[in-house]
Amino acid sequence: MKKISLPKIGIRPVIDGRRMGVRESLEAQTMNMAKATAALISEKLRHACGARVECVIADTCIAGMAESAACEEKFSSQNVGVTITVTPCWCYGSETIDMDPLRPKAIWGFNGTERPGGGLSGRGAGGP
Repeated sequence: MKKISLPKIGIRPVIDGRRMGVRESLEAQTMNMAKATAALISEKLRHACGARVECVIADTCIAGMAESAACEEKFSSQNVGVTITVTPCWCYGSETIDMDPLRPKAIWGFNGTERPGGGLSGRGAGGP
């Protein structure tokens, strides 16, 4: 009997990439947000067959295209079918966002940066 590989949910922790204390001050908070999201999903969601939904978290926070590409490579190898981008701060839109046109995606985050120049680009940043 062939084993069926159920799709997983990919968690993409996106961060403000500015250095000199900005990114560094947000790394732990951002990765903890990703871990909490994965824990909630794995605990509460089930596939139609009853199996728990598995999550895959990017190896690092994503602040630019290189980290986004590394995340995509990992997700492709892990059968990720849906992604959730999480951020407690802001992101650069197309440089950090999941750009796969066939993969459903969501963004959960807060645009509450107190630093000049911060803000979600509006792409996928729902709400009034």
